[in-house]
Amino acid sequence: MNASDQIRTIDEPLVRALVDGQFPRWSDLALRRTLSAGTDNAIFRLGESMAVRLPMRESAAPQAEREQRWLPILAPALPLEIPTPVAAGRPAEDYPWAWSVCPWMAGVDAAVAPPLDLTQAGRDLGEFIAALGRIDASGGPAAGRANKGRGLPLALLNERVRADIAALGAEINGAAVLEAWEEAVAAPAHRGQGTWIHGDLHPSNLLVRDGRIAGILDFGLLGVGDPACDLFVAWSYLDAPARRVFQQAAGVGKAAWLRGRGWAIFSAVIALAFYLHSNPTLCAMSRRTLAEVLS
Repeated sequence: MNASDQIRTIDEPLVRALVDGQFPRWSDLALRRTLSAGTDNAIFRLGESMAVRLPMRESAAPQAEREQRWLPILAPALPLEIPTPVAAGRPAEDYPWAWSVCPWMAGVDAAVAPPLDLTQAGRDLGEFIAALGRIDASGGPAAGRANKGRGLPLALLNERVRADIAALGAEINGAAVLEAWEEAVAAPAHRGQGTWIHGDLHPSNLLVRDGRIAGILDFGLLGVGDPACDLFVAWSYLDAPARRVFQQAAGVGKAAWLRGRGWAIFSAVIALAFYLHSNPTLCAMSRRTLAEVLS
């Protein structure tokens, strides 16, 4: 998140022109914008079976090409649906970045319609993370600036987290959050090669269908790094009983679990500090995450 990002206004006429100009076979399909709490990409539904996803800000621009390159490789090995692009849009005169056409994945995001059985959700998410970690990550994009640091060692994020905790002041229990953060930073670091990580497993990126998690959305922060990064969903979404099932299904040891708790703090604190007065949905998620971390 960067306050100096170049941000583009994306409306239906622009997307219609992009689709018609680059994929004329779909020019007769209806196009309409969908509501989303996301801040990086605009989503438009194309016909009944597809979606158009376009970066809205400069810092998110590399996401489309990353998803186009890697999601077709990951999808066959994963137990949940992911939005594998079916067409790769190119920059145009009125739009400077790559964009994608993906399948429309039916369902409702988990922030709006939670699964009927949260314990089963914990098992499904744990199995997804375990499967993602088993996929060969050779040649994959290393964690770093391109995926907003997801998967880096927590120590590299220490200065930023401390600054945001201090900036939030009375908005959070800063002393307790800082103590939990320091415990996570002190945990043994990830050893060996990095693995694939989604990087952004918050509730709005979990798709629920027929009462159960059926898909994972938005791989814009995909990268290769410390797999503990994806464990933050245990605190951002699950309760204590579901967390225990999740930890077992994901096959996570004590050190990784502590680092995962640190990632939950990182994700909540930076989002709350950045969106405090602009995005109540993400702020509510962040407050809930911190409450679970400290429970």
